[in-house]
Amino acid sequence: MRHEHVITAKGLSRADIETVLDRAAELEAADSRAVELHRGKILALLFFEPSTRTRLSFDAAIKRLGGDAIDMGAVDESSVTKGETLADTVRVIEGYADAIVLRHPSQGAAKMASEFVDVPLLNAGDGAGHHPTQTLLDLYTMRKHVGLDGISVGIMGDLKYGRTVHSLATALTKFDTVQHFISPESLALPANVRYDLHEAGSTVREHRDIEDVLPELDLLYVTRIQRERFPDEREYRDVAGEYGIDAAALERAKEHCKIMHPLPRVDEIDPSVDETNHAVYFEQAHNGIPVRMALLDLLL
Repeated sequence: MRHEHVITAKGLSRADIETVLDRAAELEAADSRAVELHRGKILALLFFEPSTRTRLSFDAAIKRLGGDAIDMGAVDESSVTKGETLADTVRVIEGYADAIVLRHPSQGAAKMASEFVDVPLLNAGDGAGHHPTQTLLDLYTMRKHVGLDGISVGIMGDLKYGRTVHSLATALTKFDTVQHFISPESLALPANVRYDLHEAGSTVREHRDIEDVLPELDLLYVTRIQRERFPDEREYRDVAGEYGIDAAALERAKEHCKIMHPLPRVDEIDPSVDETNHAVYFEQAHNGIPVRMALLDLLL
């Protein structure tokens, strides 16, 4: 993977995924705070949208590898406010850093930006497009708890605008999984994503009610209804809070079924779930460190 860009989950083969996950396991088993494989390397963080976990875990990952990070900071404090294009921004930043992490509200922005730079560019989310590094830490968490083959996975919530959903669903086509998608009709999988899944040979089933499928699942991936993605506030209010899970509902789940969430959550996972053996979403967030360390190690 040396010097390649990471733009979508579609661009990752099963071998690529397993290479990253295996390296992450090695780094996690070691004293990751003392691993200084890339002393002197600099990672540029360009976030045109808010971020907590992704920004901080990339920052921590490069520092644990012995490198450092530079951060563009708030968009309204950058040259973007003067009319600088994204292409010009990344071409300038390329001269300051050995790799770039980009989050942008426009779908396709990361792909476009990658065409203007020679250093590795990692997509940290492009609007309702993809979020491949989140998917890698999701797969790492899944592999630890339920494996990646011969499983039944439910993905519930905002399937229309959820870039984590689009990336994860695409990556799961590389493994032996049955994918169940649970959402209101207005937030169902986009036709192009559904088409790609079918073309990849994935078994896809769509549902409107989690009760219909919960007892079958080995893992349930819950996402929030993303208010910021809705073009119409009324459309958001119609579905907000409609899809959620609590500890009582999980009494019908398999004992080993795990609940994941890319975070932040709002009200789609009740706090009562936190104390159950099903909840792994905080561990999932922590796994961003070894996985992003592994990814940077391979790319640099």
